[in-house]
Amino acid sequence: TAPPGPGAEVVAAVSDVPVGGAVMIEGKRLVVSQPVAGDFRAFVAICTHSGCNISGVEGDEIVCNCHGSRFRLDGTVAQGPAKKPLKTRPVEARGTDLVVG
Repeated sequence: TAPPGPGAEVVAAVSDVPVGGAVMIEGKRLVVSQPVAGDFRAFVAICTHSGCNISGVEGDEIVCNCHGSRFRLDGTVAQGPAKKPLKTRPVEARGTDLVVG
């Protein structure tokens, strides 16, 4: 994914996203994960199966409770019925901030 553009905004602190986990960014329809230290990923918090909002994060999976789809921390499908990965957003760490554009 390309780096965040000029309209990028701070959405969280680097310390808010655990290594091997993810967090929902309330009010932004985003999920930000850190599969391994320093590797941040951002996703639109909408399930690719039928457009439901992502429900949350359970351990190392991003969950949609509408029909049971689950996604890995890299956005790929861990369990269907979704067949497509989550839509990505550009993200990068800038100092102690995570910036999404």
